[in-house]
Amino acid sequence: MQIRIDRTRCRGAGQCVLSAPGLFDQSEEDGMVVVLEATPPPELRDAARRAAALCPNSVIRIVESEGAADGDKGGGDKGGGDKGRGEGGGPDAER
Repeated sequence: MQIRIDRTRCRGAGQCVLSAPGLFDQSEEDGMVVVLEATPPPELRDAARRAAALCPNSVIRIVESEGAADGDKGGGDKGGGDKGRGEGGGPDAER
């Protein structure tokens, strides 16, 4: 799993820090998001997903691992794949 952010969209709401303080902070200069751990350990991955879901400006993007070598479920219980919208699927996805 990788955490990616778009700082240009951040408005400093701080929901990421409240939901995952081990992964995010806010800059003292401008209040914008700062990623503390771009590759979170397994015990913080759910918190990273929650922070991405709660961000009011959709600043945080979670990129799940393609393989399960690092212990992450790649395509499992949380929908897998990239948290971005409109990806995946294809003509055989429903079969």
